[in-house]
This record gives sequence, C-alpha cells and structure tokens, in this order.
Amino acid sequence: MDNISRLMFAVVMAMAYMAMGAEAQNTTMAPNSTVAANVTMAKVTMASNVTTASNVTTAFNVTTAFNVTTASNVTTAFNVTTASNVTTASNVTTASNVTTASIVTTTPVVNTTVTALTVNISRADCGRSRLCAAHPENCDPAVAGSCFFVSTQQSSGQTLSFQLRGVSSGYIAVGLSTDSTQGGNDTTYVCANNNSNVKFFTTLLDNKVLTIIKTLTVDPVMGSVNSQIIQCTFSATVPNATATKSTDTSFYLSISNGTFTNGDLGSPNAILVSDKAVDLSNPNTTVINSLNAALSSHAFGVPSQALLILLGVLGMMML
Repeated sequence: MDNISRLMFAVVMAMAYMAMGAEAQNTTMAPNSTVAANVTMAKVTMASNVTTASNVTTAFNVTTAFNVTTASNVTTAFNVTTASNVTTASNVTTASNVTTASIVTTTPVVNTTVTALTVNISRADCGRSRLCAAHPENCDPAVAGSCFFVSTQQSSGQTLSFQLRGVSSGYIAVGLSTDSTQGGNDTTYVCANNNSNVKFFTTLLDNKVLTIIKTLTVDPVMGSVNSQIIQCTFSATVPNATATKSTDTSFYLSISNGTFTNGDLGSPNAILVSDKAVDLSNPNTTVINSLNAALSSHAFGVPSQALLILLGVLGMMML
C-alpha cells in the first residue's frame, strides 16, 4: 500500500472512531464500560481542578496587609511606661526632704519685748569686765544729769551685752560702724521713750535715716524711763566686722539721740563717735570722742567773739 492509500485509510479510521465516540457519549453506558470510565478525560479534570484559579489564596490571604499587627500593636509607642513612670523625677523625696538645708537658714531671734529695768546703770565694772564710753567723759550714769553712756561686755563670739543711758524726750541709740563715716547701713540699736515706757528697735542707719529691720538677733531687753532719762540693757549678736575673720567685734562706736513721734524715728544727732574702731570685747580699751574737738571749738567761739566786740567798744570809749 502506497503512502496515499495509507493516509486515506488513517483518515477513514479516525472518522469512524470519532463517530463511535460520539455515539458512546449519547449512549448510557454500563458502569463497567471502560470508555465511560475514561470519560474522566471528558470531565476535563484539569479544568475542574482549576485549583490554581479558585485557590487564589495568595490574593485573598493578604494577611500581610490585614495583619498589620506591627502597626496596630504599636505597644512600644503607647506603652511608654518608661516616660510616664518617671517615678524617679516625681518622687524626688531626697530634694523635698532637705531638712538639713532648711535648718541651716537660722531665723534670728528678735525679742524686742521690754521688761522693767529696776536698777540704775553705773560705771562699776568699767575697765574690769566692761568697755565704757561716755559724754561728758567719765560722767556717772547712776547720777541724775546729762550723761550719755554706753558699755559692752562679750558673752561669747559675736554676742555682746549692752548698757545704754542718755537724755532725750525721743530716743537714744548706740551705733556700730565698720568705718569712720557714719550712716553706711550701720547697725543701730534704739531705745525710745514711748509714753514713759521703753520701746526697742533694731535698725540700720543710712544717709541719716534709721530703717527698722528684724534681722538682728536681740534678746532680752530691759528698760526704764524717768522724765527724760532713758536706760536700757540688752544682749545682741553683732555682725562680724571683718569677713575674713571668724570673730571680729571692732567697730566705730557712737551714741546719739533723736525725736520719736507717732512711731517714727527722726534723724539721729551724734553725741559721741569714737575716733577709731574699738574692740567692744576688750574692757581695757579707751574710747576717745572724736566730736570733743568740734564741741570745744564751738564752745569757745562765742565768748571769743564777745570778747573782741567788748575790746572794740572799750577802745572807742577811750578815744
């Protein structure tokens, strides 16, 4: 059989086979029919098993996008317990419990309550246990008269006891200055005649103005008023005269008086001012009043002028 004949035979057989296949599809086959069993090919199991298309789990299982637990569970940002639980800063019990620092700021004891002084101040201990200064010089404060007197005695360190006596209808005062110029915020203790009772003040003198302050340690105070004679005693912790020394009680010492009207202290009139800084703790220190020379020249000024006028008149009468 030549090739053309073979080809035609194959085509006829194929057509016959296809006809038989079509007839087999339209025929209810028995379950044992192998052709029917092979109909699984006709079921195109490859098409029914399109698991690739139906199992598009890759598209639906976009768990990577929906399970954004990393972004939603930003517990790291919300659970900022480290910052919110700043118990170290809020619980600054160490700083608030600085009882040592609060104790260091010692509040000065300023007891200006005056109790009655029943004895007269005297010169009895001058030069032995007390430093004394007076105007007129060496006048006796225990005797009635115009005697301005102050004495000091060291109790301990910067603490001194003072005795002050003078004559005034207003006040008398003792001042402590670190230089010869009076009035540069000088510590000044004032005993005023307040309706025949002593009223005590701690003040600073600056530019002839006494400013009452409550930062000078004073306790206790005793005083009396008899007519215009004012007496008072008190204990005071005086400022350190020199910052470089632990204890320095050397000051220019002064006594003054002034007016006291309706609770206001007038400008002080200096009665005595030491000519140099004196150690208030040394009872053997001699205090010289630098104002004596001025007072003496003023005292002799008027008689000298009167004498010159008298001599002039006498001279004219002799002509």
